[in-house]
Amino acid sequence: MDNSADVDREVKELETKIINHEAYGKPYKWSPRDFELGTPLGQGKFGHVHAAKEKRTGLIVAIKTLFKSQITHSRCERQVLREIEIQSHLKHPNILRLLTWFHDERRIYLVIEYASGGELYRHLTNSPKGRFPEYKAARYIYQVADAVDYCHRHHVIHRDIKPENILVSYRGDLKLADFGWSVHAPSEKRKTMCGTLDYLPPEMIKREVYDVSVDHWCIGVLLYEFLVGKPPFESNEQDQTYAKILAVALKFPPHVKDGARDLISKLLRQSSQERLSLEGVKNHYWMQQFVKIID
Repeated sequence: MDNSADVDREVKELETKIINHEAYGKPYKWSPRDFELGTPLGQGKFGHVHAAKEKRTGLIVAIKTLFKSQITHSRCERQVLREIEIQSHLKHPNILRLLTWFHDERRIYLVIEYASGGELYRHLTNSPKGRFPEYKAARYIYQVADAVDYCHRHHVIHRDIKPENILVSYRGDLKLADFGWSVHAPSEKRKTMCGTLDYLPPEMIKREVYDVSVDHWCIGVLLYEFLVGKPPFESNEQDQTYAKILAVALKFPPHVKDGARDLISKLLRQSSQERLSLEGVKNHYWMQQFVKIID
């Protein structure tokens, strides 16, 4: 009799207990000694990221080490705490899981789901002609839209969706990451300027009150970049980029097909109220061509 399913379930239960600080039925206090650090994965503003193995289960994770002195020097305490608070409560197959976190006198350690495929941006730039084929762009946008829709249903606005903030799992699925600019907004109305220049929606540039539809705009920019290889309003000067965004000066190269143009145009609307819903994105006729591939 094959007991592999039972073994897998037992391992998963043990991993869950450890993740939930309930190792062996007792509250568990984590420390760096619980992990064996491996390959460096990247360098951030406040620290570094390594692949690591949890010694008790052998679970492969990523550990993001943040230095408190750098955080306080940059006056980003609230941003870091917000990222921890928000990401620890989000559980979706296309959102990078924050499994647990702990700290000592000098550092904060974030134990994160390991996405072995790395940054989506690298996959995009390494693709032929620096862009994705339609089927792959549609599959990825479906996953991003589903993840962002989940965030919005939990009153979270991401505000910084871009290829650099999306990772790829070993199965090739996307993992929305980097919630440093995200905000838990029960009122769903904000006025803070944030995010990445090429992805800013008009209402942010005009410093108007905005809502979850800023993420809808970003998904439109993301799809354009997937299919073209660069953002739609990219310019050499910041003022030129702002002007193009405010005018929604959208131009498509000949290879972008009508269905994709229609979807992008319905997301990149001057009026936030006119932008296509995320359910509408997933059910758009251009996306539906690739539903079987997506599934």
